[in-house]
Amino acid sequence: MWIESLSAWELAAPTLFVLATVYLLGPTLPLRKSWARSLVVVLVGIVLARYLSWRLLETVWPAEGSWYEVGWVWFCFAIELLALLDLSILYLTFLRVTDRRPEADRHEVRLRAIESDRLPWVDVFIPTYNEPFAVLEKTVTGALCLDYPNFRLWVLDDGRRAWLKDFCEAKGVGYLTRPDNAHAKAGNINHALTKTNAEFVAIFDADFIPQRKFLLRTLGFFDDPKVGIVQVPHAFYNNDPMQANLALRRALPHDQSLFFESIMPSRDGWDAAFCCGSNSVIRRTALRSVGDRFPVESITEDILLTLALLQRGYVTRYLCERLAYGLAPESIDAFFVQRQRWARGGIQTLFLASGPFGRGLTFVQRLMFLPTHWLSQSPALMLALIAPLVFFWTGVLPFVHVTTEAEIYYFFPTIVALMAGIWVFAPTHFSPLAAYVLGTFQSFRLLPHVVQTFFRPFGHIFKVTPKGQGSGSQRYALGIFWMAATLLVLTVGGLIINTIPEFQIVPAGLLPIAASLAGLNIVVLFFVCMLSLQTRVRRSEERFRIDEPVSLFTAAGMHISARMKDISLSGVGIVVAGEHFLPELGAKVRLHLLQVGFVAGTITRRVGNVVGIEFELPVSIERDLLIRKLFTDGHDAVAVSTSALAATAMMLKTVWSHRPSEIDADRVSEVNERAEVASKLPAQSLVIAPRHAQIRLAEIGDQRRRIAA
Repeated sequence: MWIESLSAWELAAPTLFVLATVYLLGPTLPLRKSWARSLVVVLVGIVLARYLSWRLLETVWPAEGSWYEVGWVWFCFAIELLALLDLSILYLTFLRVTDRRPEADRHEVRLRAIESDRLPWVDVFIPTYNEPFAVLEKTVTGALCLDYPNFRLWVLDDGRRAWLKDFCEAKGVGYLTRPDNAHAKAGNINHALTKTNAEFVAIFDADFIPQRKFLLRTLGFFDDPKVGIVQVPHAFYNNDPMQANLALRRALPHDQSLFFESIMPSRDGWDAAFCCGSNSVIRRTALRSVGDRFPVESITEDILLTLALLQRGYVTRYLCERLAYGLAPESIDAFFVQRQRWARGGIQTLFLASGPFGRGLTFVQRLMFLPTHWLSQSPALMLALIAPLVFFWTGVLPFVHVTTEAEIYYFFPTIVALMAGIWVFAPTHFSPLAAYVLGTFQSFRLLPHVVQTFFRPFGHIFKVTPKGQGSGSQRYALGIFWMAATLLVLTVGGLIINTIPEFQIVPAGLLPIAASLAGLNIVVLFFVCMLSLQTRVRRSEERFRIDEPVSLFTAAGMHISARMKDISLSGVGIVVAGEHFLPELGAKVRLHLLQVGFVAGTITRRVGNVVGIEFELPVSIERDLLIRKLFTDGHDAVAVSTSALAATAMMLKTVWSHRPSEIDADRVSEVNERAEVASKLPAQSLVIAPRHAQIRLAEIGDQRRRIAA
């Protein structure tokens, strides 16, 4: 073949060209401009078209031999085409993008200038089923702190729990329940809709805590009469299983960040953003156009509601601003409950009249609501693991007439272009290796559910994602671990056997291709095994890194100035300045926290001048104020600002590095310096707590009066 006559530089030229283009253009392109986004998509499209023409005409069409050999070649190509279709839809989505934050700024200014009696009323729903008090306390207390005068807060309890009713009465919050659990969450919300009548409905899952400005930032968009829903991202104050289990809490973006930070703003540009169940506001008149109810035909009622409203001329607006924080799945089991529900619900929409094939949608909207991601990802990733094994152990190829030279010339530049293109659009939210590992990990369990749902779409039970204490019981994913470990052993074994001439099955000329694919699979399977091992949860509450002065008072009345290192609802870490005398472990102390007041505690840890204090904080005004401080003011406990390349490097480093310690030495050093400055300042004013307590009591009183009215 002509390609075998090319030099090494000529073979590598397409890949080098792609890398150079990304390096030179990626950081400089004004991606808010449509021409720049189109340029990226066109360049990736050219590389992909070049690859597909070679793939079909040279490696598939000429296939010959027995029926199973030809069938295997065409089957592999069909799965690859399905995956490339999903990627093509993603690139089509990236052609547009919106940034609604300046618009939200204008709406907030306007709404703040309107007299409170002229602002619309909002019913705030918190649907719940089995979440514990530790989860619901934060959500209810945080929602009470919403900076908006005209809202009624309702807890929709499908668990019919007496303690929750008492808690709601104590907080002055509306409490609604029903005699059965028909249609799960959608049925719970539909029951509440019959008991309320506000012009707008805001919905927060039981673990999502709204930020104070949530309503002021979202309600203004409804000035446009075609807006039926306003959705904001799902952000989280804890680590997801991948960040925790791979010890990459500060290096790896959250696995949903690509979708909420990059894909949804682009979908919004096509009027194809959708309601995500929580962190949304819905116009009541839009709901009335679909029967004043959420659809119950699918277990993902949120997407189906969006589609039903689109068919009636209402769009979903997306504001890419973190205005509510919740709990990511805290265990592997919880992760799969969530993802299986999403996959099944998305596939169910294909079989419904209000789904992507229904009336009233544009062609692009139909494409974007197709569940191609769920239909293609699991088959493609599992095939990527199995195809090299079939080749190693049987000699049956997934393609024909492929050489190492052709692989370098056609395949490598295509993979680089496809991944680099996504990276250009989402440089801090997309890590190719992390996405590959997580996709492979979830494919082990999702693939059977995808196949089952495709052939039997309905009749599946709605399962609530476990949250809080009941979510972290499983120690590791036994089935996934052993399947991945088995595939890992077979891959390594197949690679070794084919290096021994007496046992070699793979032709020598194709061994480099097979070895490169096997090497990638070995790395991925290694990470899948690691990801299957549930890490130990080291604390009951998530810590927030907040740097501010703290006043510490001992039982003897000594005042010590310090700076806060981190804080949670259960305790605080402080850095004491200078050579202060510190109480012993177990000593009782009082702290004065800004915006909270005095909190009692016990010293439980000392490392140098870093002191850990466990709070003694029962249900009280101070506890409410601490929830308000930590969870409603935009503090991010798991923020990651590294690039995708840095995240990939950190993943590879975990192969030989140890897990990071709990104490961040650089952080301690930085706070030490600030603490030295704090020691020279006078003690903080102690009148802050009473002022905030008055505000909090006034909020509760106003809320009770609104409910009574």
